[in-house]
Amino acid sequence: MLRGMAGKEAPDWREVMLDQVRTLIEEAVPEVEEEIKWRKPSSPDGVPVWSHEGMICTGETYKDKVKITFAKGAALDDPKGLFNSGLEGKTRHAIDIFEGDALDKAAFKALVKEAAALNES
Repeated sequence: MLRGMAGKEAPDWREVMLDQVRTLIEEAVPEVEEEIKWRKPSSPDGVPVWSHEGMICTGETYKDKVKITFAKGAALDDPKGLFNSGLEGKTRHAIDIFEGDALDKAAFKALVKEAAALNES
């Protein structure tokens, strides 16, 4: 792993991607609330959960990907086809992002806004 200034390790791509996702979520729904849940020995940092009148999505990092799981993803319109995981699920759908993948920011923000609106209805 690369070392940054003052001997700190540079963040790996998964941390960078999760930060980008966090920013997009906050831009899409400024009143969103983020909390960390499900801390355990295998995941000491826990899982970020974004909510607005109910859960919108979670963000998890794995060895080879970042997974953004929408709590009510199956009910969302996804015209750009961002959902690529959990498509057989009747409630949740997810976006798996692998190293080097580019996330369609506008389409992602549209999904987040739609999920927040669904929670409000």
